[in-house]
Amino acid sequence: MESREIVTVKGQDVTVGTSKDWRGLVADFIAAQDVRESSRSLYTRTLSLYFEWVFRTGRTLSDLSRTDILAYKDELLETLSPLTTGSYLQVVRKFYEWAESEKYYPNIAKGVKSPKKKNQFKKQHLSEGKSKELLEHFQSISLRDYAIVNLILRTGLRTIEVVRANVEDVSFMGEQRILRVWGKGRDDKSDFVVLTEKAYRPIKDYLSTRKGIKGSDPLFVSNSRQNKGERLTTRSISGICKEGLTAIGLDGKEFTAHSLRHTTATTLLKHGATLYDIQNVLRHTNPATSEIYLESIKTEQRLAQAPEARLDGAF
Repeated sequence: MESREIVTVKGQDVTVGTSKDWRGLVADFIAAQDVRESSRSLYTRTLSLYFEWVFRTGRTLSDLSRTDILAYKDELLETLSPLTTGSYLQVVRKFYEWAESEKYYPNIAKGVKSPKKKNQFKKQHLSEGKSKELLEHFQSISLRDYAIVNLILRTGLRTIEVVRANVEDVSFMGEQRILRVWGKGRDDKSDFVVLTEKAYRPIKDYLSTRKGIKGSDPLFVSNSRQNKGERLTTRSISGICKEGLTAIGLDGKEFTAHSLRHTTATTLLKHGATLYDIQNVLRHTNPATSEIYLESIKTEQRLAQAPEARLDGAF
């Protein structure tokens, strides 16, 4: 029979399991969550990290308190970003909410806040002139890399979405050519982006160089001797984008593959698109996420029309 002890939570006696293996607790917690399979896997990994820390530091589950959760938070911040630390703590909070409702443990994580983001450099978007320069750079050296960069700039795809794309995902919806997308946080390819002629033509030219391809083959494959014909990785695509950005003089940390997605949004806004349009193209679940691109445009205008420059004519 499982041994338990009684603790007081909010003035009430709560039965706390002391001998139930933590893996069993995690399994029970995961089974109770109404989330996607990808989230279940993430919760399992995150909680495993937490419990490993508990035992590595000589703590026991029944004696843990809010102070211990704060100590765990501090240790995470030593090696992880505030954003990642916050995501880990969110899962721990969810676990203790569930544990208290099941009368296993009191909710010692309640009220423990996620750390605030530090003022880190922000990803920058490209001007239209630099976007054209980037495309011209790749057009002269690689059909594949040109197709990839052109696709990201014209659709705002994430690198992982480019990696997951297969040849058969280029299809039609009505009379409009699209690319079906396995988006962030999704379990299938239920999203899509529209492929204009300028977005599709480089892909068609690139695919014409590959012989005997099947619909289930990756849309973009490695050319290296070691991994030839295999699906590209996000690291490979990030490297391709970074090489091109560096080649056109944008070699700062604020310019990465994500800058191309950022460029898609800001360029659309400059050409009359609405925030609703941006949400649809970039497939943001939260409309507020799309608003960050308005701030990028305001910053660009602030720099281009700096009031400080007027002082140079005054004295």
